[in-house]
Amino acid sequence: MTATQRSIAAAEKYSAHNYHPLPVVVATAHGAWMTDVEGRRYLDMLAGYSALNFGHGHRRLIDAAKEQLDRVTLTSRAFHHDRFGEFCTALAELCGMEMVLPMNTGAEAVETAVKTARKWGYRVKGVPDGKAKIVVADNNFHGRTTTIISFSTDEEARADYGPYTPGFEIVPYGDLAAMEAAVDEHTVAVLLEPIQGEAGVLVPPAGYLPGVRRLTRERNVLFMADEIQSGLGRTGRTFACEHEDVVPDVYILGKALGGGVVPVSAVVSSREVLGVHKPGEHGSTFGGNPLACAVALEVIEILRSGEYQERAALLGDHLHHELGLLSGGPAVTAVRGRGLWAGVDIAPAIGTGREVSERLMARGVLVKDTHGATIRIAPPLVISKEDLDWGLDRLREVLTAG
Repeated sequence: MTATQRSIAAAEKYSAHNYHPLPVVVATAHGAWMTDVEGRRYLDMLAGYSALNFGHGHRRLIDAAKEQLDRVTLTSRAFHHDRFGEFCTALAELCGMEMVLPMNTGAEAVETAVKTARKWGYRVKGVPDGKAKIVVADNNFHGRTTTIISFSTDEEARADYGPYTPGFEIVPYGDLAAMEAAVDEHTVAVLLEPIQGEAGVLVPPAGYLPGVRRLTRERNVLFMADEIQSGLGRTGRTFACEHEDVVPDVYILGKALGGGVVPVSAVVSSREVLGVHKPGEHGSTFGGNPLACAVALEVIEILRSGEYQERAALLGDHLHHELGLLSGGPAVTAVRGRGLWAGVDIAPAIGTGREVSERLMARGVLVKDTHGATIRIAPPLVISKEDLDWGLDRLREVLTAG
């Protein structure tokens, strides 16, 4: 039995089967490349669903973590620590906001945003108790807690987890008229992904996000942008909302904020919105811990230079040009995305998204399928043009062979 087989067998026997990973066992990684336990190298074209925007083992992030490990890693929020205020200040400035509420995972940040919107609705807007409503879009993916899957339209994520949390209305993504009809006097927030990642990297029609922004302002409703996957450089801007000059009331951040080193998430907003929280009403033992703050501070410094946003924009143009040449042909029915982020719909005659992902893995490229027929391409922003082209060549080989 090989090292790969032994590792996968142990995982199959002793772990819950809540994932169906590709049969590769990674041992080391650097930049845009990963090496498995057999010594085979793979080009990472997924980047941990955007958690690894700055690549594997980014020296500045690893050094920041190592330095903090020797100092203090956790105090809980029962005490202050010397990195917390610095982190909150830097993140608020990056977002052009006033306050930060740090958590750990993306789902925790979404839950925090939901609770914040409801509390704001009751205490500031004056919605009657128990009547607050949040409008969301179909095909969304905001996490996997009981409340979040309650407003999912993905039956695989929802099935057998009821009873479901009330207080949400689902409308078609990109349909401004449907959104306008759904927002009423009890609506406290609209929660959207500026680009829907898990759905297949769906980009809304031009003018949709500005329309939602205009509507929410007119009706005194919070616009909450889930930028957990789309934010922090992935699309060629710091935030995907920037492509349409939209500034939401609330940013929900995660994944890349922790640099692929530690889980870090945050809700960032105004003093009016986040000021509704009082001591004891919401919290997290690990949220805003010293190690997380140290790494996230370095992430923010990296983003301030604009280098990675520019790389994502330039390489993203190249990526979409090359993928566009495949779109509409016998192998690819559609391509969507922005920056270094793309969803590629595979023609049924070629195979499923899973089958194409497995064929790419055999050629040294790692991607991930979604919704049956789609593969997602989201390499680390540190990837070189040469490596990106190498990965695209392997994709062409797979599609041609198919």
